[in-house]
Amino acid sequence: MDNKELDFGFDEETVETTEETEKVVSMEEKKKRKPWFDWEVGENTYKLVLTTPNIMKVEEKYRTNIVNLISVDGLPRLSVMLTIVQAAMLQYQHGIRSDKVAAIYEQYLREGGSQTDLLSDVILPTMTVSGFFTEAQAAVMENKMDGMDALI
Repeated sequence: MDNKELDFGFDEETVETTEETEKVVSMEEKKKRKPWFDWEVGENTYKLVLTTPNIMKVEEKYRTNIVNLISVDGLPRLSVMLTIVQAAMLQYQHGIRSDKVAAIYEQYLREGGSQTDLLSDVILPTMTVSGFFTEAQAAVMENKMDGMDALI
């Protein structure tokens, strides 16, 4: 992605800042996130993480935040979820195409997965390692997903 294509930030503006006292938190105090989520399908393990440029591509495609995409009433569209998965795969499976992601998903279904499982067991953990949620917030969302599974 070319820097000229980016439509955010203050690169061309002068931003006035004030000096404030900040609390310094040591690295020992802060728990580190896992660097990726492992999605196991068949004999393959795919590393999933949403990087900033790939998050921006998804948001640009759908003209909304990824959290909004998965927070719709009911279950998000499969095409939206597979686009998020594809974006999350790009860091470690360079150039993976949507048809390959769809084939992986088909295998996931044959192995007993479902569309709701894709959201709760793959997308939400991926978003957690990508910095969208704390582990506590992810647990709350997972409980809500469990409730939705019971209704379906």
